[in-house]
Formats: sequence, C-alpha cells, structure tokens
Amino acid sequence: MNHLDVNQIKEIIPHRHPFLLVDYIEDYQAGKYAVGYKCVTYREDFFAGHFPQEPVMPGVLTVEALAQVGAVAILSQEENKGKIAYFGGIQKCKFRGKIRPGDKVRLETRIIKQKGPVGIGEAVASVDGKTVVSAELTFMIG
Repeated sequence: MNHLDVNQIKEIIPHRHPFLLVDYIEDYQAGKYAVGYKCVTYREDFFAGHFPQEPVMPGVLTVEALAQVGAVAILSQEENKGKIAYFGGIQKCKFRGKIRPGDKVRLETRIIKQKGPVGIGEAVASVDGKTVVSAELTFMIG
C-alpha cells in the first residue's frame, strides 16, 4: 500500500487550506486509483452557514474531495507531475446520505478511461460502509 500524509498530498496537488479536502491517502496507484479520507470536524468553515441548525457537509464539496483524490492518482504519474487536473464534467452524480461532523469519509476514485489529457474517474464517497455520494468525474490535465 502507498500511504500519503497531508504534506505529501500537497506535493502532488495544488490545493491548500481551506480548500484541501483530503486528510490522507490510504493507498493509490499512479494513473489507476486512489483511496483517501476526510475526517470531518465541527470546526469546518462551511458548517457556519450549512446549516447552523443541522450541520451537513455540502454535496459539492464532497464531489470536490473525490476529484482531489482522483487528482492524486492522475498527477502522481511521472508525465503529469507539476500539472493541474481541472474538472471537465460531472455525470451520474447521486447524493444518497448526509455527511456530518465526526464522520470519517472514505473517498475512492478509480480512473476508468484516459486519452491524452482527458479522462474519466468513477468516484464513491462513503461513511461507515454506506455510499453517500457517487459520480463519474471527467478531468482535463493542464
């Protein structure tokens, strides 16, 4: 297994606090897949307004976290080091549950297709083994 801590993640992708949404990578294979985690705390900035009476992590930020995990897989390839992965599209996105303070979110993105600088990843976020978000993410390397 290939582990990455937050400092090693920052060597691969350009995201920084407060927009770096991955705490560590449990395992990855360059160009194939990555599995990471986000440990959600009540101190996340977005909880101040989403929603004060029932704090829920915004779904779009969960999709972004999945994209960041996928970017680790793509940008760890030798030919992509130092580049940026941009969103090209989001397809088949389903929100199936809530992410709340205290949750440890498992983020898995598998690269299922790549041709040149464009590719597609199948992404699943889960909490306690239950899928909370799934999507097909298109990326472009720039």
